[in-house]
Amino acid sequence: MAIVHFTRWLNGIAPGAPVEIEGKTVGGVLGHLFAKNAAARNYVLDEQGCLRKHVCIFLDGERLAHDTALAAPVQPQSEVYVMQALSGG
Repeated sequence: MAIVHFTRWLNGIAPGAPVEIEGKTVGGVLGHLFAKNAAARNYVLDEQGCLRKHVCIFLDGERLAHDTALAAPVQPQSEVYVMQALSGG
């Protein structure tokens, strides 16, 4: 099972500790988690089920492209990190 980590800034919205979840893609893994946690879903995904622009995802240490992150394949030993994207100047 993949291990999903949320930044601690999302405590209260998302699990505070890493969670082991099954899935074949990042979207599938997150979908299983969101089935039990609607607040986290609403923070990470928009109304169309797309990744919100202020969220970025890392898979096994590599930042995923925003538009393809949810389709990225996940291995049983993968680690997924969900965090806020930083912007500004």
